[in-house]
Amino acid sequence: MQVQVPKLTSQKIAANVLAAVIDFIKRLSIAIFREYQEGGLRLRAMSLVYISLLSLAPLLAVSFSILKGFGVHNQIEPLLLELLAPLGNNGKEIVANLIFFVENIKVGVLGFVGFIMLFYTAISLLAQIEDCFNHIWRVSKPRSLYRRFTDYLSVILIGPVLLFSAIGITASMSNSDFVKSLMRLEPFGTVYYSIVLLLPYVLIIAAFSFAYAFIPNSKIKPLPALAGGAVAGLLWKSTGVLFAQFIAGSSHYSAIYSGFAALLLAMIWLYLSWLVLLMGSVIVFHLQYPNYLCFAKRRPHLSIECQENLAIILMVLIGQRHVKGGEAWTLQQLADSVNMPWEAVVEVLHALQHDGLLMTLEDDAGFVLAQDTDAILLSAVVQAIRSAGDHSSLNAERINAGKLTQQLLHDLARHRVDFLRQRSLRELLFES
Repeated sequence: MQVQVPKLTSQKIAANVLAAVIDFIKRLSIAIFREYQEGGLRLRAMSLVYISLLSLAPLLAVSFSILKGFGVHNQIEPLLLELLAPLGNNGKEIVANLIFFVENIKVGVLGFVGFIMLFYTAISLLAQIEDCFNHIWRVSKPRSLYRRFTDYLSVILIGPVLLFSAIGITASMSNSDFVKSLMRLEPFGTVYYSIVLLLPYVLIIAAFSFAYAFIPNSKIKPLPALAGGAVAGLLWKSTGVLFAQFIAGSSHYSAIYSGFAALLLAMIWLYLSWLVLLMGSVIVFHLQYPNYLCFAKRRPHLSIECQENLAIILMVLIGQRHVKGGEAWTLQQLADSVNMPWEAVVEVLHALQHDGLLMTLEDDAGFVLAQDTDAILLSAVVQAIRSAGDHSSLNAERINAGKLTQQLLHDLARHRVDFLRQRSLRELLFES
């Protein structure tokens, strides 16, 4: 007797796909809101506004000096006008003041110390951005000083040259006779104008995608970075349109804030821009690690008992790979194996590492045992969790506790340790 398997129609498949997409968008929206509240996204966006005001002029001065050597420095003003277009006339005023300020900076008279400080101020902006991105990506270790210097310097020196060269080549192509003759023919004319219309969006998406792939000190997959860059780039353009309408409809801000109105509006727009950029990074993270959408909190607070059990499980996983051979466990692999967020797992791993039970390979490539499996006692694993923290133990004598209370605390501390006695990690590695 053959069992009839119901066939899914195209309508049901489309309905299932649509339901899955809606559920994913719902979970992603909750994750973004959670990151905004628990992760301090709004505060980090505010800090980036502050560092931007300090670093923008030195960054433009360094970029302007480099671009001037390549003869494309005249393209910096149109780009700034595009970035501050939502501010309207206030944006033009700010750009004019910035260009005037940058053009009057004489790098040659700053001296060696002044030149270094100019570069340091420009690099500090990128360092602050990396810190924000690393927080979103749960990365506790930033780039080394050498990598920061080389990576940031390449962005500051090479990035503007490539960007403005591409803009200059595009502009020069439109003035060539060959391109003008093609524009008179269809469909080349329609295609060309479509490309010109889409070029600002393509550049914004490319810039956002590059930031998501390059800035975090983690391995970012190209597809999530591109998808997040597309969402954040379109959201940034849409936010700019709404902000421009807000400014056009508000006629009282100049009367209230007088000469500070332009600066205030610029700070608000900078805040919205940084917030969109950081939210895009949250989207990229959850696209690359969709299992994080299932967690209710960014950083769960585990009980001591749960941490002790988790420590034993992690030691067993690492110990089994130690015995069987193979690559070291990474933080991501361990977190996925126990189905928990990185923050909860890394705290336990650091406690075990602090007590000399685990160690990390070079460049945090993975976690391995620091001792042989026979030498690692399960009581030591539990004690590593219990003693983790700034104060490993509480001295009952200094708080005037009675003898019965002191004996109770002593028995409580040794209850599970006595149960484990001299049992080693090796006993758990070969269980059926």
